[in-house]
Amino acid sequence: MSATGANADPAELARFASLAARWWDPEGPLKPLHALNPARLAFIRERVPLAGIDACDVGCGGGLLAEALAAEGARVLGIDLARETLEVARLHALERGLPIEYREVAAERLAEERPQAFGLVSCMELIEHVPDPASLIRALAALLAPGGELFLSTIARTPRAFLHAILVGEHLLRLLPVGTHRYERFVRPSELCAWLRAAGLEVVSLSGIEWRPWWPEARLVPDLSVNYLVHARKKR
Repeated sequence: MSATGANADPAELARFASLAARWWDPEGPLKPLHALNPARLAFIRERVPLAGIDACDVGCGGGLLAEALAAEGARVLGIDLARETLEVARLHALERGLPIEYREVAAERLAEERPQAFGLVSCMELIEHVPDPASLIRALAALLAPGGELFLSTIARTPRAFLHAILVGEHLLRLLPVGTHRYERFVRPSELCAWLRAAGLEVVSLSGIEWRPWWPEARLVPDLSVNYLVHARKKR
């Protein structure tokens, strides 16, 4: 936990805040997120009807997934602790005419304020950036209404992930700023599934997600050894 009590690393927040001005540049430092977003949306859309659902995108950043969910008809609240990226998200949603609400609040705090308020909760590429991932999972579960759907993405703690995400992605090809990821914070699928079950959630399905710099978009694959997605459901 940080000095303020939030489940956040100040250095991580500062790193992503520094990228806020180029969040929506598809060829900028967050190009991999732009490439991953359509596959993430497809994974969600295939499993949950989005029109009219109350959704919370936790760790929303500049709003890539939040806007995609809203464009499908979901009522979206996006939350993050990086103020600069939230300002970018608000402005971009306003320009597109999307009625998304954004708040600077931790998932744990929001879960206290609005327990069981959402039919869908998404949390992409955040688990591996927080000091206490199990606490985050408990908060995500608390936000879900009974029968609600949770969608997560993260990076597996494997030698292949270290090669692709850190050595190649950050140091060789500079697809992301050096220091974006820390290998010891990567999460094995077995660990994540254990945290989900401990929080009262049923693991429904998992999928790998693969992208190469010369591909316009990522694709869903069976291999879970690098980036992967998880669908879990809260028991009724």
